Amino acid sequence: METFKKLKDYYWPYKNYFIWSILFMLIVTAITVVYPMILQLTIDEAVIGGRYEMIPMLAASFVGFMIVKGICTYIYQYTGELFGIHSVYKLRNSLYEKLQYLSFRYYDNAKTGDLMSRLTADVEGFRFFLSFGFSELIHFVLLIAISFSVMVYYSVPLTLVTLATLPFLAVVVYKFDKAVHPAFRGIRKSFGKLNTKVQENISGINTVKSLSREDYEIGRFNDSNGNYKDQYLFTSEIWAKYFPLMEFLGNLSVVLLLGYGGYLVMNESLLPGELVAFYSLVWYIMWPIMNLGFVVNLFSQSKASGERLLEILEDEDEVEEKKEALQVEKLSGKVEFDHVTLRYGNDENAALNNISFKARPGQTIGLIGTTGSGKTSITQLMTRFYEPVSGKVLIDGRDSKDYSVRSLRSNIGIVLQESFLFSSSIKANISYGNPEATMDEIIAAAKRAQAHRFIMELPDQYDTILGERGMGLSGGQKQRIAIARAICIDPSILILDDATSAVDMETEFKIQQALLEVMKGRTTFIIAHRISSLKHADEILVLENGSIAERGTHEQLIQNGGTYQKIYEIQFQDRHKVEQTG
Repeated sequence: METFKKLKDYYWPYKNYFIWSILFMLIVTAITVVYPMILQLTIDEAVIGGRYEMIPMLAASFVGFMIVKGICTYIYQYTGELFGIHSVYKLRNSLYEKLQYLSFRYYDNAKTGDLMSRLTADVEGFRFFLSFGFSELIHFVLLIAISFSVMVYYSVPLTLVTLATLPFLAVVVYKFDKAVHPAFRGIRKSFGKLNTKVQENISGINTVKSLSREDYEIGRFNDSNGNYKDQYLFTSEIWAKYFPLMEFLGNLSVVLLLGYGGYLVMNESLLPGELVAFYSLVWYIMWPIMNLGFVVNLFSQSKASGERLLEILEDEDEVEEKKEALQVEKLSGKVEFDHVTLRYGNDENAALNNISFKARPGQTIGLIGTTGSGKTSITQLMTRFYEPVSGKVLIDGRDSKDYSVRSLRSNIGIVLQESFLFSSSIKANISYGNPEATMDEIIAAAKRAQAHRFIMELPDQYDTILGERGMGLSGGQKQRIAIARAICIDPSILILDDATSAVDMETEFKIQQALLEVMKGRTTFIIAHRISSLKHADEILVLENGSIAERGTHEQLIQNGGTYQKIYEIQFQDRHKVEQTG
């Protein structure tokens, strides 16, 4: 029950729905137990006792009870659903909100398909127990208690004999619960992995088809699907093992009832109608206990789901915001790294090692180096996507941790290497970071990013709805829209992470000319593999294995005889060869 205690804040505010559900469920339970009593009166008093005038009254009473039970059942089930639906509405919102604010560290290890499974299947499994399983458990307990009381009223000896198998049945149910809970947790994990496989395959379908790896992907899916099947078969085996035993113990109680009850009737210690009523009442006890396995099943599933949901809710955010964090509308853009070291997770090797540099407002800093040298890590520390192990990242002379995350990031425009566009209009994508932007501002940003011309050639121009992840546009077009989106927020600090890698040389030149105007008054960091993209920078940092190997202007670095000069010569020779071939 620890899981439910931890999630109490999500369902307890709606306890009124639950209370109403329980109250009407109590009426339904009471009426259910009245049925055998009416049957007993009909047999013993009306039929055997010869009081036939009671039959119409008993029949009318039976019909009346059925009508009342039907109305109460409707209210009991509807309010139960309201309890579950309102609870998971709040829970699902909290989960989604948590996912928005979790740091990049969490997403480094998380699987998209697994997260989708948690927000859909696991939330629904938890809801179903709140809506149905919780009240059904109480219904079973009340039905057993009331039925037992009536049976004791009719005959204590027969009650004791009939329920002799009850302790054994309780032990079986307990063992079933202990076995089935881990099994259902395995199912949930397996389902999450299956979702991940599907999501990865659909996202990478172009790569799969281009390399003719369809059969390989089918095999991988079969493996995951097979694991999911095996988990379900294992759970089914548990059910098949325990339920026949439960049914046997239940039927054994009926045999004891008919044997000893028949003996009491022959000795006139029990009336025939009471024996018939007893037969119904014993099933009102055995049926709930046998079906307690179903409720235990729901409980086990919801508990497993709740545990997976708590893993998200209780995950500690690496990026903590101070209670009195500064709210700043506009930063000047001064950036300083003071002996900064960064490690990802438990990796012993530092992604950045003792990095120090300064960037004045309006300066352009170029970052170049091999893959994994630490270029992107520098920009991710500026935006507080990660926190340094040691050292400080200073923005406008203050530790970046002094600012609120929102105000810090609203002053930083980022164009990532892989441009992500939402399935909405081009206008909405450009103004995503600045929803209040006017149409003139959106168009101005698009023009600066050299995107206006191709947008105007589209059927609906700025109102054109893009496909998933910008499907329908070329890589260069997507990147230019991403650049326009960064420009539209009017940032103090602009980060271009290989932003022109997907465009041709002519378009790159035009974008660079446009960006030179945009960069005025802004501190700009350019990550690039092409020297042509950053040779105009005020300072260029050459990174190797997380450290700054060289620094200086383009002219200074090509004279040093270091790594930068070698990269320049290779790229210059390659370009010269292309021009000669052309």
